[in-house]
This record gives sequence, C-alpha cells and structure tokens, in this order.
Amino acid sequence: MPPQLTLQHVRQYFPDFTEPALQQEIIENGKVHSFLEGAVIMDYGSYVRMLPLIISGTIKISRLGPDGSELFLYYLTRGDSCTMTFTCCMSDKPSEIRAVAQEPTIVLGLPQQKLDEWMMKYKSWKNFVLQAYDNRMTEMIRTIDQISFSRLDQRLMQYIHKAAVINDEAVVYTSHQSIADDLNVSREAISRLLKSLEKQGYVKLGRNKISILKTLV
Repeated sequence: MPPQLTLQHVRQYFPDFTEPALQQEIIENGKVHSFLEGAVIMDYGSYVRMLPLIISGTIKISRLGPDGSELFLYYLTRGDSCTMTFTCCMSDKPSEIRAVAQEPTIVLGLPQQKLDEWMMKYKSWKNFVLQAYDNRMTEMIRTIDQISFSRLDQRLMQYIHKAAVINDEAVVYTSHQSIADDLNVSREAISRLLKSLEKQGYVKLGRNKISILKTLV
C-alpha cells in the first residue's frame, strides 16, 4: 500500500473503527511503516513512542527471561496490535518485549499522545483495545499452560500447527534452532522430536522447511 493513508485504507484494514471522526484522526495522525523480514520493530529496553497496528505481515513477540533466555509469547497478524506496547506507551516505560517481522510487514503507527485521548472519545477504539488485551492474555495463558503442563512433543506440534495456520499453508519455513529458541529448549531435543514425527508420517523435513503431512493437533 502507498505510504499515504486514506479513508479507504482505514475502513479496509480496520473495519472495527466505526466513528467517522476516529477514522479521520487516524488518517491525520497515523504513519505507515514498512519492515523487511527479520527486522527488529521493537527491542528490549527501548522506549515506545507509537502503537503499531498490523496492516499486513506477521510479527513475533518474545520476552526475555530472568536467565537471559528468550521466550516466545505470540504472533501478531493483520488487524492485531500488541497490548504490551500499549502499556509501555501509556506508562512511558521501556519495552519488555522484542517484536520481529517474520515476513515483509506493514504497520500503521499511532502516536503515543493520542492513545489515552481516544479511549475517552471513541467507543470503537476502547472496544478494540480491550479486545486486544483479552486476546493477548488468552495467548499468554495458553503459552504458560503449555510450558507448565504439556510435554515437549505436544508443545512442538502445537507450535508447528500455529505457524502453519499463520502462513495459511501446510509448510513451515524455519530452522530447528529457531524453534528451539522459541520453545526455550535445546536444538538437539527439537531435532530428535522432529525426526520422530517424520518417522511417524506427521511431517517431512527439508532444509529450514517442515511440510505437514497429517493433522498435528
């Protein structure tokens, strides 16, 4: 899409924003940003001056653990926003997450100073923020449950399934090391489990590629 935001773009990508006045404010204050695959959109310790809304692409959100290891939290896709970013914006505190583009990604950046004002003025904006909080909380609870109660093979299958759903195809393009980093385990453990899944006919392994042959979850 062009860098200049129009009313048509707002209605197309964010149909939940129903008030004409809000749509106009988004056009006047929003800024379109493009990121290449692998770009770090937000990093640990950085101050957040805008709230990103995803127009296209996929963003992976991770958090740094006490031991310095990185824990994958959730993905953001079209129409999503990161509530942890919203919290950092509103409280003017440094980011506790890292956001990385998983593919070429376009976001709409909304300025920090407008976020609280819109909560008071526009019902559809308030509903959007509250729904985003609910969605992200559900994702994080699911992640905690998987870490606490699921076996590693179940976590791995759920991870591959989720990645395939986001890609909208039965192929996941990633490395064993990348999966291991996201699940906070060793690469050897992931490679061993993937080979086991391949022997059972669930997947076919290639170089940085996992083809799903049978339903995993």
